[in-house]
Amino acid sequence: MLTARRRVRTRRGTACAATAVACSLLLASCGGSDGGSADSRTLRLWHYEAPNSAMGAAWTEAIKEFEARHPGVRVKFEEKSFDQIQKTAPMVLNSSDAPDLMEYNKGNATAGLLSRQGLLTDLSAEVTERGWDKLLSPGVQTTSRYDANGVMGSGKWYGVPNYAEYTMVYFNKDLFAKYGLAEPKTSDALVAAMDTFVDKGITPLANSGAEYPAQQYVYQLALSKADRPWVDAYELYQGRTDFHDAAWTYAAKTFADWVKKGYLGKNAVSAKAEDAGVSFLQGKAPILFSGSWWYGRFQDEATFDWGTTLWPGSTLSPGSGGNLWVVPESSGNKELAYDFINITLSKKIQNLLGNKGGVPVAADAAALTDPKSKELITQFNTLSGRDGLAFYPDWPVPGFYDVLVSETQKLLTGSVRPDDYLDALQEAYDKGVPKT
Repeated sequence: MLTARRRVRTRRGTACAATAVACSLLLASCGGSDGGSADSRTLRLWHYEAPNSAMGAAWTEAIKEFEARHPGVRVKFEEKSFDQIQKTAPMVLNSSDAPDLMEYNKGNATAGLLSRQGLLTDLSAEVTERGWDKLLSPGVQTTSRYDANGVMGSGKWYGVPNYAEYTMVYFNKDLFAKYGLAEPKTSDALVAAMDTFVDKGITPLANSGAEYPAQQYVYQLALSKADRPWVDAYELYQGRTDFHDAAWTYAAKTFADWVKKGYLGKNAVSAKAEDAGVSFLQGKAPILFSGSWWYGRFQDEATFDWGTTLWPGSTLSPGSGGNLWVVPESSGNKELAYDFINITLSKKIQNLLGNKGGVPVAADAAALTDPKSKELITQFNTLSGRDGLAFYPDWPVPGFYDVLVSETQKLLTGSVRPDDYLDALQEAYDKGVPKT
């Protein structure tokens, strides 16, 4: 979300009863819903969630449920990395290698771009028929719908999320206690903690320059000085975005200052997101600012006491409905794909997702029994309740993710000044904004 991002982690009706299942099996036996050359007894599925993440665990169970409801039909799951799908989706979906169902990043630059290129199936009729629109809150629906220009928030449904996501500060309670530090619930407490860790020879913030979260640190710093109209101008083109305004200028200068102070290590410039998460898991970095998609994994793997808090001093934070289930236009088994989406929105799978550390969009509140999972969802409700979901920095225009990565790497190494960094973002952004 409930709400997602998505960026996130981005759950309604189980309107797929016996009649719908029988219908889908009949369609499958006749060669699929749209593509006669497809293998009607196989649903090809791609996603990039770790097996022990909340989503990975929930979708593994959904596969079992799907196969039980569709005798003789198997799910052929192919694990892909986020980066693989991010970089190759337009090419793959234009080929005969496209899957029947795929997890894909939401936003103008990704799902919006593919919808504009005609590579994704319009799900609008299916959404209405199965009641998915009744299960998803307006905030979640924002990233599911795209207009003719591929701009999110209105138009046809090209994707369906079954979870929500948002970003937060993860902190190592054991390390904070060891150095007598207050939990980072305020801006002053966060800065004081980072200063103390630097004094002890510890780089406080887990980071990754080659992927997120480096760019998300910058965006969150900007959001701490921004408001909803600022976000709508940036993400939805409802006004002009000036990268030299007070919010972006504060963000770039503060990020550069934090590098100089040792809060962020320059050696993270080539690190991947996995490296950032593992550095927190191994107790090397006491603080990580990242998404709820890590939550279930940290529950499963962390050997120390840890906690979370929303970014102190900010009403807004990156977040949205989770990544989308999209059905490639070339899919030959669309009815089977719709049935699988429906199962992931069932109470059984939603409740499992919630108890594994995810943010479900259609769970039964009484069925969520894990205390830490309840804390995650309560925190999400706080953020979404104050209209604080601000999407993600790379969403506005195609190719902006790569620009943010490369330019933020330069800011991390000190090879570019904040003003020049902001100039580069402005140029790339302005080139990508649709001309109306």
